[in-house]
Amino acid sequence: MDNKELEQRIIKALDDNKFGSFATIEAGSKPKVRYMAVFHEGLNLYLATDRKTHKVEELQNNPNVFLLLGYEAGGSKDILEIEAQASVTKDGSLREKIWNKDLERWFKGPDDPDYVILELSPTRIEYTGKDRKPEVWEKQTASAGK
Repeated sequence: MDNKELEQRIIKALDDNKFGSFATIEAGSKPKVRYMAVFHEGLNLYLATDRKTHKVEELQNNPNVFLLLGYEAGGSKDILEIEAQASVTKDGSLREKIWNKDLERWFKGPDDPDYVILELSPTRIEYTGKDRKPEVWEKQTASAGK
């Protein structure tokens, strides 16, 4: 399968799976995992969170993260294992775009100063579809084409 076709399968799996297990590394080099709602535009991934959470602190020390999606009830049976670099943004247009009624449980609105978006830039995605044969997408670097 070519990379574009694999990307389309990954995007479809992201469309079908709205929640995932998000892992960061704590200060003592221990992993920490929590369930989070996952938003995306293509392969650009976003998670909404409070700026005062441990995960935001953890990302300042180590931006390497892992996101696991799929194979749960209500989602597809596809599995995505995503390695990424994460950053915290308060970008107003992105906060507006991600905002939805479900976030009202934690925030006053898209302008709430505690509401931030974690932007995940995938470096490697392992996709396992219905045939159970894993396929790997890797971010192409500028030097890879030389």
